[in-house]
Amino acid sequence: MTLGNAAQADPVEGRGASLYRTVLEKHGGTLRPQSVQTKQEQIAELASNNPRMAINTLHHHIDYEWVLYAYKCTRKDGAVGVDGQTAEDYAANLEQNLLSLIDRIKSGRYYAPAVRRHYIPKGDGGRRGLGIGSFENKVAERAIVMLMEPVYEQVFLDCSHGFRPNRSAHGALQSVWTAVMKQGGRWILDVDIRKFFDSLVPAKLRELLDRRVTDGVVRRMIDKWLKAGVLEAGQIHYPDLGTPQGGVASPLLANIYLHYVLDEWFAEQVKPRLRGTGTLARFADDFVMVFQYKDDAERVLEVLGKRLGKFGLQLHPDKTQLVDFRAGRKLQHADGDTVPTTFNFLGFAHVWGKSRWGKHVVRRVTAKDRFARTVATIDDACRSMRHAPLREQHRSLCRKLTGHMAYFGITGNFRRIALLLCEVKRSWRKWLSRRSNESRVTWDAFNRLLEQLPLPRPRIYRSYAAT
Repeated sequence: MTLGNAAQADPVEGRGASLYRTVLEKHGGTLRPQSVQTKQEQIAELASNNPRMAINTLHHHIDYEWVLYAYKCTRKDGAVGVDGQTAEDYAANLEQNLLSLIDRIKSGRYYAPAVRRHYIPKGDGGRRGLGIGSFENKVAERAIVMLMEPVYEQVFLDCSHGFRPNRSAHGALQSVWTAVMKQGGRWILDVDIRKFFDSLVPAKLRELLDRRVTDGVVRRMIDKWLKAGVLEAGQIHYPDLGTPQGGVASPLLANIYLHYVLDEWFAEQVKPRLRGTGTLARFADDFVMVFQYKDDAERVLEVLGKRLGKFGLQLHPDKTQLVDFRAGRKLQHADGDTVPTTFNFLGFAHVWGKSRWGKHVVRRVTAKDRFARTVATIDDACRSMRHAPLREQHRSLCRKLTGHMAYFGITGNFRRIALLLCEVKRSWRKWLSRRSNESRVTWDAFNRLLEQLPLPRPRIYRSYAAT
């Protein structure tokens, strides 16, 4: 059953609108215009009041102020797509370009250009393929996401933390910490979905979208993005599966897919059948499950692969594991293989430690592979900018360190942050010494430089013990 003429809904102060206002006052650091905020609240209210109906009229909200806000929320310093157009090029005739974009979206004449494939290294030594779209396509995707986000914020569950308003990776980490420390979770399913973004089945995604959004303009745009080609090594090919990772709309589509495949299934079918407690914490396609009892974890692991297989997804056989996370345990199987007793999630290794009062507590420290990758990245940065002015190098390193500490600066991780600062100093001095054959910088001279250009001190930004 569909709900027609969504535009006629009255802007009432109901649960959907009020909740959506509290979590979306800002987006990407750009204040929302009042008209955009009002429209999104209307959409949220409509979706909240009609939880079992599909909304078939959304695109009428798209006007000039809507796409202008979408443009402002789009990164201007990203890599260019296949057309080579930069944000500056697009801004040169901004009003005309945005009006043309609105017309093409609503009339169905919008053409989704191919995305440019770019690979980045992964922590396991492999490569992750990203899809870099054109700048205008990013604006178009943002405009459509702004329509769909208020609808699905009424649907998504609390276990989903990735790429949602007022949610972050630290919310997922806090959920895991609470499940272990306060709910007695001791058995962890550390799950990895093999090539999720490359395996997503478009036909299944369309079926899932039918449950909530059937607006013809919105669905046509999504279909065009799913069918857009991929430019790689000078050749364009059209994959039958997947959605480009790195696209503006991809995180929302991934959340929609996994909401029905995983979140809803876990909440409605798995948890009621558990003997003890069970918690799912998901950030995009990265998730863990925490169980109180081993048999619950084993039974879920048996059926999880079958559940994902119904939607074209596979568990990674080497990276998916059952972890015995009981404090102080170092167990072995009968055949001598060591049972995992720690796990990594969202860049943190989760281990047991002792508090100052001698109690067992969960510690999160920067995972070894993430730490090594950060050190290598900063070393490369110091090498590439070694001939730049010192103050420019200093600003760049300060930004990198501050950003790292803002994420990894949590209770129990002070030593790893301090160690990274030592590695940064070592790399900076090393590459300053290689600016020329006569520019060797001694540690005494480098320390004097640090007195004039100090690097940020290690700092804890988030205290989990207090929560």
